[in-house]
Amino acid sequence: MMKTSLNSFWQLISINYKEFLREPGILFWSLAFPVLMAWVLGIAFTKRTESVKTIAFISSPALPTKLDLFLEETEKVTSSDQIVYQKTFDNKLGKLTFRLFPVSGDSAILMLKRGETSLILQEQADSIVYLFDPQNAEAKLNYLILSAAINHDPLIYNTGSVQVLSQRGTRYVDFLIPGLLALGIMNGFLWGIGYTLIEIRTKKLLRRMVAAPMKKSMFIFSHFFSRLTLSAFEAVVLFCFAWFYFRIQIQGSISAFVLIFLAGSFCFAGIAILMGSRTSSSRVGNSLINVITLPMMILSGIFFSYHNFPELVIPFIQKLPLTLLTDSLRGIMTEGTGIRENLSAAFILSGVGTVCFILGLRIYKWY
Repeated sequence: MMKTSLNSFWQLISINYKEFLREPGILFWSLAFPVLMAWVLGIAFTKRTESVKTIAFISSPALPTKLDLFLEETEKVTSSDQIVYQKTFDNKLGKLTFRLFPVSGDSAILMLKRGETSLILQEQADSIVYLFDPQNAEAKLNYLILSAAINHDPLIYNTGSVQVLSQRGTRYVDFLIPGLLALGIMNGFLWGIGYTLIEIRTKKLLRRMVAAPMKKSMFIFSHFFSRLTLSAFEAVVLFCFAWFYFRIQIQGSISAFVLIFLAGSFCFAGIAILMGSRTSSSRVGNSLINVITLPMMILSGIFFSYHNFPELVIPFIQKLPLTLLTDSLRGIMTEGTGIRENLSAAFILSGVGTVCFILGLRIYKWY
């Protein structure tokens, strides 16, 4: 009997692997897409050699003295048959180029609406006016840098006191890769287990599975085991790329990394089983997955820090499963934390997974 159960278990795992390999789209989204995203975002925010800022410039016949001096220092270039003022700063802050496009007031507003610029510079008879949305972080940064440049502030012209950070874990890509690993775990289990179980029920295949000589628990556990191994392989592929291209390393405990990976996998596997326990429509299942994943993708600090949100909601964000998983992986990879620092997160993730597993199995609809 034990041998028959094991044979059924391995046959179910083999089926899951074959279904995974037979879908080129799944291979792309599971393996190639995370690597492509890491490469594109890592290049965009880490290896950027020059930053070009486009400024809409509303000129006036009477030039203020400071702006007049600034424009005399700029280079006049032709862009789309239009003469623009271009000023480049190359120092410890990086290579930064401002391109001032002389336009009318209506054209400046149109550029702002189209996202071609975030800042409008307008000269008046005796002053310089900066027009921008103060809630736009890029616009505020452009204002501070450009105003410093026009006023010959040491912030731009004297950067001798600036020290460039080069230690591991301080780059954006060091922040990004743990988030992508956590995101891959969540999406892999919710789509790989939750949506698959819903699709099997929709196609009336669960009736045949129940009639087969196998334990129901074996059927569920085979999905968990196959998805766990596939997620581990996907994580290895992404990490190997990050190590080879960006020289990212796990600075903390490997054991802690494995523990958090297993706890996060168990957590989202339990959520996936609970989500797919009663649903009989793939459309409803697709909506449920999006309801679960999209808020956490935005809130849990995958691509940017959740500390940008109001302080009132941060304690709630930190208790989300994806936030716990991301913070733990990021702490291990960039801060060098170990098992002791991540033990509480592992217990919480495992506890959520256990509760969801038990509840999902109790209410599971097999027909």
